[in-house]
Amino acid sequence: MNAEPTTRDEAQIITSILAGDTEQYHDLIKPYELSVYRMALSFMKNESDAEDVAQEAFLNAFRNLAAFRGQAKFSTWLISIALNAARRRLRHQSVVQMVSLEDGPGEASHISPALLRDWREIPSETLERKEICEMLREGIDHLSPIYREVLLLRDVEELSIEETASTLTISTAAVRVRLHRARLMLQKDLAPKLRAANPRRRWFR
Repeated sequence: MNAEPTTRDEAQIITSILAGDTEQYHDLIKPYELSVYRMALSFMKNESDAEDVAQEAFLNAFRNLAAFRGQAKFSTWLISIALNAARRRLRHQSVVQMVSLEDGPGEASHISPALLRDWREIPSETLERKEICEMLREGIDHLSPIYREVLLLRDVEELSIEETASTLTISTAAVRVRLHRARLMLQKDLAPKLRAANPRRRWFR
């Protein structure tokens, strides 16, 4: 997330909002609107539902702002609310059945995928090619929710391992395991497509 206000600034804004200056709420959430919408869209698959989920998340955050204790970043707390809103809507629509998976800390030791190069490192002229962007989007969409969540929070939203664990209410060990598996599955899905699109480039380490 870019251009985040400092924790001190956010604390001051939140104090003002709780004191009655509710117009400042837009200033508080503005830096995170894109991240929340992007998270919602990755689960809902259509813009209308994603907008509804984002709006629900912002409203829920406003209604529960007094419960925010500052133990995590406001952005992490907000993303967590958005994630829960998306989950509720998916359960209501019976699109997917969420399954809680808590992996043991030892399970990551034998998982050593050749990682896909971080797409932030792909030259901008390549990323601008619509087909490459679409492949990446589709690859992430094909992941099951528990792996997609971790990949989005860590590799797209750039949350730390600890922040990701807090947001998903799982252990840091489970975050590491799921991230390994998500990257492995993404690599398997994208490798032949990326090589066909640009055979001269080494896509993997």
